[in-house]
Order: sequence, then C-alpha cells, then structure tokens
Amino acid sequence: MSYSVLETEWWSLAVPPEWWAEHEEDTILVGDHDGVGCLEFSTLFKDSGEFDAAAVLELAREESGAAMDWRELRIGDFSGVTGQCREEGAAIREWYVYSGAMLIYITYSCEEENSGMDDAAIDEILDTLSIAGD
Repeated sequence: MSYSVLETEWWSLAVPPEWWAEHEEDTILVGDHDGVGCLEFSTLFKDSGEFDAAAVLELAREESGAAMDWRELRIGDFSGVTGQCREEGAAIREWYVYSGAMLIYITYSCEEENSGMDDAAIDEILDTLSIAGD
C-alpha cells in the first residue's frame, strides 16, 4: 500500500490511498473516500513554556462540550488524552496531543450508525503523527 505524506510546517502524517487530505484555513481535514467520516486537525502553540499532561487533561475537560471519559495515550511523537462520545446522532472521538509547546486538537466524527467503522484505520493513521523534521 502506497501512503502519501501530509506535511505541515510543524508536523507530518501518513495518509493511506483510500483517504484524502486538504487544508482549510486554520485546520486540516483528512477523510476516507467512502464518506464515512472525517478527521480535523488544529495546531495551537503555548505562548510560553511547554504543555504537560496535567495541563492538557484540564484543557480537554474545559473545552469538550460533551462529558467524556478521558484516557492518556501516545500517538507517534505526541502524548496526550483521548475520549469519545455520542452527540446529536454523531459518534465523536477527540484527541488533545502535545509535544513541547505544540498542541494538536484532533476530532473525528461520523454518523452514529457508522461508529467504529474507521477506528482501526484512524488509529493507524494517527500512529504516524510526527514532528516536522524528525
């Protein structure tokens, strides 16, 4: 299988051939060609200092509109937290992952009846997340 590499100024990600990627203003979208769901990436930077696990968990709890059970994880070069919920007919997964002063907020959403269909592919894609230049 031939992956393409999505590169930003700060990070990169391997995208399988059955998925597409595009830049939209301050976000990057990655979706599957069958239209099941879409990943959305937003990159943020801390004005001073670096992120740590406690700060990222607190941010996730504050920013998430849904009540999620957050768990720690490591994907690619990043550490952080992930959670999932169902809201208004949609299945939603969220990640807040960081490295140094960089935080990437990632969401995936699909219709509730398609929940779990792309989970293995999404996990595989996110495991390739790396800091630019690494």
